[in-house]
Amino acid sequence: MAERPRLAVIGAGPAGLAASLAAAARGVHVTLVDAAEEAGGQFYRQPAAAFGARRPQSLHHDRRTWERLRAGLEHHIAAGHLRHLTDHHVWCVGRESGADGFTVHALRGPAQEEGVAVCADAVLLATGGYERVLPFPGWTLPGVVTAGGAQAMLKGGLVLPGRTAVVAGTGPLLLPVATGLAAAGARVAALVESADPGALLRRPSALAAQPGKLAEGAWYAARLLRHRVRTLVRHTVVEAHGTDRLEAVTVAPLDARGRTVPGGGRRIRCDTLAVGHGMLPHTDLAETLGCRLSGTDVRVDDEQRTDVPGVWAAGEATGIGGATLALAEGHIAGRSIAARLHGSRPDPRAWAAADRARTRLRAFFAALEVGYEPPSGWAERITDDTVVCRCEEVTAGEIRTSVSGLGAGDLRTVKLLTRAGMGWCQGRMCGPAVAGLTGCPLTPARRPLARPVPLGVLAGQDEEQSD
Repeated sequence: MAERPRLAVIGAGPAGLAASLAAAARGVHVTLVDAAEEAGGQFYRQPAAAFGARRPQSLHHDRRTWERLRAGLEHHIAAGHLRHLTDHHVWCVGRESGADGFTVHALRGPAQEEGVAVCADAVLLATGGYERVLPFPGWTLPGVVTAGGAQAMLKGGLVLPGRTAVVAGTGPLLLPVATGLAAAGARVAALVESADPGALLRRPSALAAQPGKLAEGAWYAARLLRHRVRTLVRHTVVEAHGTDRLEAVTVAPLDARGRTVPGGGRRIRCDTLAVGHGMLPHTDLAETLGCRLSGTDVRVDDEQRTDVPGVWAAGEATGIGGATLALAEGHIAGRSIAARLHGSRPDPRAWAAADRARTRLRAFFAALEVGYEPPSGWAERITDDTVVCRCEEVTAGEIRTSVSGLGAGDLRTVKLLTRAGMGWCQGRMCGPAVAGLTGCPLTPARRPLARPVPLGVLAGQDEEQSD
């Protein structure tokens, strides 16, 4: 084991698992570091065994792929080729000046008060993505959750967030959320999609190259019909109503410019609103390492290498594209890393099938990204008294005043003037909303720490346990 080159993979979702298995099978000792208690990421999230789920396979799409990944993981762990560190929260990846390799710093356990250091010759960032949250009046009421949050509750905890749900926003994630809730026994009163699915037909070549994805979409449509879920396209939620918790939502149709049609609103009674407007890549660790970004995505080459030597990235961190694309990118990255660490030049023919899948899927999701953009007029509908930054309780009016009255011209200045983004989430939740309200570009904020760290861990960093 000591003679094998060492790879640290951060994130045990589809990309991290695929890369770990590919590298471990080719003579690399892999340390897979993940914040969750079980491998799989959000897509393959599993309920705890203690719940005794009778049919856990019904909660997941493409169960066979997950079973193959899990079997491979167990095999390499048993062979001593791979360590899987669960419940480890990575806060920094460092490289000592003049030294070879990297040190991955993590916090272990639920209390996150114990520092752990993992040394490696190379690092793969498979950090996934997070949901883009766009506020609206009433969005802070109990009963309003993100679409991914509702899915996580169902998959991981076998819990329904409510009995009567509205699923709203934009993007492909709304389909599995709505069908999953309906299949689990919730009454889905409406699926409210702000985009026009017909716009996707303007890119027929990208769609035709992915017949499997089209069949998947048709399957979800059939499930919606089976559960009698009303679908409202080119509509959006304009307000959530309730006193102590959510009681109803108002939805309204959108015109061709993304503005609500006057007088077209309707109220739908519900006790849960699962809302999402797409996803953004997790790039905190990449930014700390100095990796170049392309917009909000980590920039990589054909081998999934970043511009920082020894650092690869795969999956949602390089651009939102779903589990199948993440698997292809992870497989390519794992093979590339193994070859490079063994001192040889990778042969792209070894991953030709994965490369073809990657090319087609990137084109497909580029078409989806254009078709599922949030409606252009969403920021205009946010009233001044709507809380935008929940951590610091900063309202839309205060954010607007920082620009119109105090002259802020970038997100950092808005943050300093209003405290929007200074809370626990460090702007991950409110950043897109603040950018939309102010007209400032959503630029990455390079932070030395990717998550809050106890001062005791920082003070005792030299005494970190090597894991």
